[in-house]
This record gives sequence, structure tokens and C-alpha cells, in this order.
Amino acid sequence: MDQADIPALLSRLASDEDAARKMAVFKLQTSINDPAFADVFISSGGLVILRRLIMSSGGNTLAYSLQSLTRLLEVDMGWNIFEGPTASDLVERIVELIVTNPLVNILRGAMSILVALVGHSQSENGSVGTGRSLGVFGFRALKPAIAVYPQFFELVIQQLQSADHALCANALMLINALIRDAVSNDNAAANGKQQGANGEDWPRLIKRLQDLGLIKAVYQLMQSSALQDLAHPMLEFQSLTKVLLRKWREIGVDLEQPDHRRALKGLHLASAPDRSGVNGHSKAESNDSSNKKGSRKHNPEKWRRLGFETESPAQEFDTAGYLGMMDMTDYVRRNEDRFQKLLQEQASKPMIERCPIARASLAVTMVLYDHFEVDKVDLEDTKGYQLMDDQDHDKLFRPLLLQWSRLHTAGLHSFFRIWRATGAVQSDFEKVAELVRILIEQIVGMATRTKDILEAEDEIAEFEVSRLREVQMELLEMSFDDTWGQHLVQVREELKQEALQFVKEQRVRCLLQGSWFSRPIPKRDQGDSPTKPKLYTATPWRFARLSHNRRFLHYADFTEQLGLDPTLEQLTEKIDLHTISSVVSNVSAPSDEAKSTVSSGTLKNLVSNPKSTTKITVYSFANAAEAAKGGDAQEQAILTLWPLTHSLASEWLDGLLMILNQAPITAETNKLVRLVSDYGLKMRLLNVRMDSAFEGPPPGAGVVPSREGLDEDYFFEV
Repeated sequence: MDQADIPALLSRLASDEDAARKMAVFKLQTSINDPAFADVFISSGGLVILRRLIMSSGGNTLAYSLQSLTRLLEVDMGWNIFEGPTASDLVERIVELIVTNPLVNILRGAMSILVALVGHSQSENGSVGTGRSLGVFGFRALKPAIAVYPQFFELVIQQLQSADHALCANALMLINALIRDAVSNDNAAANGKQQGANGEDWPRLIKRLQDLGLIKAVYQLMQSSALQDLAHPMLEFQSLTKVLLRKWREIGVDLEQPDHRRALKGLHLASAPDRSGVNGHSKAESNDSSNKKGSRKHNPEKWRRLGFETESPAQEFDTAGYLGMMDMTDYVRRNEDRFQKLLQEQASKPMIERCPIARASLAVTMVLYDHFEVDKVDLEDTKGYQLMDDQDHDKLFRPLLLQWSRLHTAGLHSFFRIWRATGAVQSDFEKVAELVRILIEQIVGMATRTKDILEAEDEIAEFEVSRLREVQMELLEMSFDDTWGQHLVQVREELKQEALQFVKEQRVRCLLQGSWFSRPIPKRDQGDSPTKPKLYTATPWRFARLSHNRRFLHYADFTEQLGLDPTLEQLTEKIDLHTISSVVSNVSAPSDEAKSTVSSGTLKNLVSNPKSTTKITVYSFANAAEAAKGGDAQEQAILTLWPLTHSLASEWLDGLLMILNQAPITAETNKLVRLVSDYGLKMRLLNVRMDSAFEGPPPGAGVVPSREGLDEDYFFEV
């Protein structure tokens, strides 16, 4: 619309005919976001007419009017409408529309205006153009209207469940603006920029919103399919949640504060102090003793029995701050019976074996705090997120952050479970806390956006401690890979060589012990048919053994397995290991048929299933002298072994190869080598602290001793 048409437009906006006003304001909303047009519109008195329409009209005319004001504020113009004695009436009218009007298009516009009104307090000192705004912005601007309509917050939160995604997004943006304004004003008051917070006390506001179901509503939105349309306000809410967590942590526990004093007193009373007497005496004994003196004795372990290190609990909240206090009191309030039983259980144990409940609660708080990287967010980061369509929502959004209290409870119960399962003592506290940190990373850190809190709680409760230790070793190995790099590769290589020597000795000992092997019998020599006499006496068994000096392989064939393994003297055949040129086999994983054959152990099955067993063939050069000179290197088989099991085949094949200084080839042997090598590495890693690589030499290291007081036998080698 041309600027020259503005007088005519204003005339139609002020018309007594509703149809003319509706058409004029419809055209206005499409043009007013042009700054040049908006400037002429405002200077021509358009704000007065627009305000009148918002205050008196209804239906689509009202919806278009609200949308026009919204677009005007988006170009940072028109803030004068909130100045003067009538400003509060306009704000009250908009709040009234949110509370009483059911039309979606009107609700969207009204909430958009309030988002801009509340958020304007955080923009460049509330300035408008070159002049300074005299209006009231932020939460202060809404307080009089909310006093008239106290159900305002409840109805805004209800809109988070609206099927209209735009209305839902506007409602969440309004909540974000209110929270951000309250926190900003608190920061300004803390920095001395003003005499006091000009909005509502932020902890009271947050509690009020939480009591109305805000967290549950946003949590469901984050897991819903409407995420794409609500990505910006939800990501901002997630960041504001971290801002609030950080602010709670920055608040120190101060016994001069009534709220803090009441919270500590509540912890003490919830622990059922009357059930435990002074110094281990019963309640009756304590009361009898106190009655005699006419006074009440003070339990010297009032706070230490709860798991604090001293009798001054306030100072132990220095790290976790009031956030740690909130988490602990919330846990005790929701699990009071379990808390009391746990205290009684710990009181029956020696002091060194007791799990310090309070310290464990604070440790879990800091585990969650570090896991969600709460310190890395800033209030300014919560504004103006620009999300790309190709960004992974599962990585950006962390719905479980909103379930902080339940995660704390689940983590604390796991702390107690790990403490019992590992038989930990007081000195192991940090080790248990580290396992809890790994547990949270495995369950919460790996959780998808749609994983429900109940599922996460169950996984945390059921995660096996043995598996947790395996994960810990894997992570420890990865961290040492990053820290030590080349040095750790060298250690692995050394351990692999040691493992090879270990496994070689084990395999060779199998050869020294000897083993029974089967020998296939031709079909013509099977059975007892009188018409087909046997050509020779069948010897279906072969026994082989390595000589004690490890130079010869002895073997002989037998008609049956003997009760005792034959000695070397009974083994009539032998092979000089120096004459062996190669060892060949078809060792592979046994089939089901082979397994059943081996388990039966009968000669009949071995004969009828010749392919069900593996075969090891030992070769030598037909002409060793020529082969040594580089001539004819033709090989000939000098011994064949048919192992009865796959493991026996692996032992003998790799045993023969390794005694001939060749590398093992079977998967079973290589797996054993890796297993021994990995255990050796883990044993070494367990003896090294994570921070030892960064420590300097111990005191006195490298100091050359003097020669005073030493006799003539003292010397050292260079």
C-alpha cells in the first residue's frame, strides 16, 4: 500500500461500519511491517485508532488488529502505545483476551504482543528509536493485569497442549520471555544496576509455573512429532532450564536465610532422629538420662549420621550450592520411608563401611550438572536460535534434562546399589561416584529424544555392576589412548609379545602331554563279514606326543584307547622337528553334525562321517639336501592327525606352528592371545591414576646423594 493512501486508510479504520473497519485493518496488517509505512502511520495518529480497535472490536477485526500491532512491534516501532495512563488498560485487555477468548487467531495475536512486551525490557535499556521509552515493560507490565485475572498462567500453560502449533509456540515463547525477564532482573539487581528486581522473584515464579504442570507439558512436547514447528521456543526453554539450574547452584546455603534453615531442619526431622539415641543408646535410655539432668542431650552425630562429613552441613554445600540442597530435600520428601530405613541400615555397620547418604546425594547432583554441561550455557545464548533443517533433533534436544529430580533419585539409588555390590568403604567414595557418572553417561547420554523417563529409570536400576566395570575399563583405555598415544601402542606391542610367549608355552605343553587322534578305516576293513576277510588289523586310534627335549614328535597307532596314555617308549614312530617343512590343516568352526559326532566318541560315527572332523597334515621335503640348496622343494606328507575336537585341533595345529617359530593361525588361539594381552593392559592401567601423566616427579627425585657417611663399597654404574 502506498503511503499516500494512509489518510484514507485511517478514515476507514475509524468508520462506524464494521465491514469497512475489517477490510481496512486486513490491508493494514499486510503493510505495516514496512518501516517507512509504519513511520507515517504512527505520525498520522494511527496508534490511537489501532488501540481503539483492540479495546472495542471483536472477531476477525480484533484478530487483524492484534496481528497489525504484532508486526509493528516486530520492526521495533509503535512502543508508544504502551505509554501513558491508558497503557495498563491495553495490557489488561490483552490479558483478558487470553483468559476469556476461545478463538485461536485472537489468542495467537494476543500472546505475540505479550511476548514482545515482556521481552522489550531486555533490549537496549528499553529505548525506542532515538528517544527513551517511558513505558513499563517486562513482567512488571503484566502484574496488575494478572492480579485481575489470576488464572492467566494456568491458561497459558494449557495452550501448550493446543493442536494449533503456532498458538502452542506463542504460549511457550511467552513463558520463556517471562522466565528470562525474571532472571535478567535478578542479575541486574545482583550487579547493582538497580535498587531491586523490577519483576517477580524468579524462584517464586518458577515454582508457580512448575506447580501448574509446565515441566510435564514441555517434556511431552519435546518427545512429540510436532518438534519441527516448535524447535525454536523449545530449545530456548531447554537452555533457560540450564540457566536456572546454574543460578540455583550459584546460591550458597546460608543458615541466616529462613528457607535454607527450614530445609535443613526438614532433613533432620525426616531422618527420624528420635529412633536413634545418643552415642548408640536407645530412645528410652536417652530420655531417661536426659530426664535425670532435666535437659535434652544433643546428638554429637546429628549431621554425620545423615552422611555429612562434619557437624556444619551448610559449608558442605559449597560445590553443589542450593541446587544440591533442593535435590536432597526433594529426594527425602519423596522417599522418606526408604531414607529412614537406609539410615538405620547404615547405623548398624562400622563407620568405615557406611555409605554417606548426604555426600552421595551431592555427588549425584554434580554428576548430572556436569553431564548436561550446565555451565556452558549463557542467558544471551537463549535468544535468537537459528535451527537448520538438517540438524539432528536427537542431539539438540534433551527431554530428560526436564526430569532432573527423577534422574537424581535414580542416580542416588544406583549409588547405594553399587556401594553394596562392590563392598565399598569410605575411602572408595570417589570410585563409586565415578561409576555412577559412567552409568549416567551410558543411559542418559545415549538416550534418544523419545526415550521415556520410566524406561531410563529402569535401565539405570538394572544396569549390571560387572558390565559397568567393563565400560569403565573401555573408557579408561580410550582416555589413555588419547593421552599417551604412541606410548600406549608400544605397551600393547610388548604385551602382545608376552601373550604370544605365554600362549606358545601353553600350546607346547599340550603337545608334551600328548593326545589321542582318530584314524579313518577303509570300508572294506569294517564289519565282521566272513566272506570278506580283513586285509589287516584295524588301528583306529593314534596317539602323538612331543619329546621332553622338544626335538622329536613321537606317535604310534593302536587298536583301542588305552586306560593310561602310552609313554614315549611305547610310541614306536618319531619325526625330527627339523625335517618338517610345513603343517597344513582344514581347521574351521565345527558344524552341528561334527559336534554330535565328537560328543558320541564312537568309532562308527567317525568312520561314517569322515568330513566331520578336521585333519592336520605334517609335511617334509622329499629331498631335504636339494631343498636346502634351493633345488627341488617338493614336499611329502609324513604324518596325518585327525583331532577329535575343534579345540584339540587348534592346540595341535598352532602348537606345531609355534614350536617351528611360525605365527598361530586359528581364531581360538588368536582370541586367547588377545585375551591375555588385554588383561595385561588392564592390570597396568589399574595401577595408574588418570592424573599421573600430568604430575611432576616426586619430592627428592633426581637428587644426587652426598658421599658423606658412605663406605668404600658404595658405587653406581653409568
